[in-house]
Amino acid sequence: MKLIVGLGNPGSKYEGNRHNIGFMAVDEIHRRQSGFQPWRMRFQGQVSEGRLGSQKVLLLKPNTYMNESGRAVGEAMRFYKMEPEDVVVLYDELDLPPAKFRMKTGGGHGGHNGLRSITAHIGAEYRRLRLGIGHPGDKKLVSNYVLGDFAKSDREWLDPLLAEIADNADMLAEGKDSQFANKLTLALEPEKARRKPKAAAEEDAPKPAKPKGQSHIRQARQPKPVSPPKSGPMADMLKRLLGGDKT
Repeated sequence: MKLIVGLGNPGSKYEGNRHNIGFMAVDEIHRRQSGFQPWRMRFQGQVSEGRLGSQKVLLLKPNTYMNESGRAVGEAMRFYKMEPEDVVVLYDELDLPPAKFRMKTGGGHGGHNGLRSITAHIGAEYRRLRLGIGHPGDKKLVSNYVLGDFAKSDREWLDPLLAEIADNADMLAEGKDSQFANKLTLALEPEKARRKPKAAAEEDAPKPAKPKGQSHIRQARQPKPVSPPKSGPMADMLKRLLGGDKT
């Protein structure tokens, strides 16, 4: 059994918040992947069982509010005797621009209260899918920003991102994090995915042809210009032959 957790706050009041992008992603997996059971209350959250690829999966949306997310995650993990690497947490990331994402295993909580709680309950070595929401630019504005709703214009990048996560969720369940990240990048940023690294591009570029040099032997064989003598018998004879002597 694998556990895919979306972080957010329960209730219609928070439904469209930036802080709830983890809930949104798990909801999209539930909608787009066939075979998942209806949501029900268990482990202090909403859960749904189903299959993704070769794996049996439990989707979880903690009902404990963000700051206590670890209670629900820990309870589900202990019941199914899972290890931290069996858990994938999807959550909002202030330090990534909107529409960007990163896969990561382990690490700190970076000030995210949901991660802080989960780490306290199960340790830090769980897998994370960080979903960028951008930063308001001032630390004092963060609380209102994350608890504010996505703008209508955000749907242009948010909907495709959630759809690609859902359509490729089988790779998450099977632990294929690199393939999952590549698939999303190819779908959402095709130009970036096809762009060659600078070193590789320089290596493939045609080298300018060098002018052909001559060997030392060829250079030695080329005749050198000879200067005529300016004095002496030979100089006098050349003058007479060439008409240089007027006397």
